[in-house]
Amino acid sequence: MADKFLDFIASQKTPVLADFWADWCGPCRMMEPVLKDLSREWKGRATVVKINTDEQPALARRFDITAMPTMVLFQDGKEVHRVRGAQPLASLKAEFARWVR
Repeated sequence: MADKFLDFIASQKTPVLADFWADWCGPCRMMEPVLKDLSREWKGRATVVKINTDEQPALARRFDITAMPTMVLFQDGKEVHRVRGAQPLASLKAEFARWVR
C-alpha cells in the first residue's frame, strides 16, 4: 500500500491532502464534515484522501504520524505542510492557501 500511495501522490498534477485518522478518534470524526466541505470546494484544485492509520500502520509510520487527526499536504510527491488536530474549515483553508489556489 505504501508504494501505491507514494506513486499516487507523485503522479497527481494538483496537491493531495491526506487525512490520517482512526475510527476510535473523536476529533477525527469531527473533521469528517469539514474535510468533505474542503474536498468539494477544492474540486479540480486538490485531492483529499483519508488514510485509516489502524488499517495502514505502515503509512502512518512512514509519515511519522504521532497525533490524530493529522492532515498532510503533498505536492509533486513531497510533503509541503502538515496540520495536527481538529481545525475549523476556515483555519484549514488558511493553512493550505499557499499551495491550493
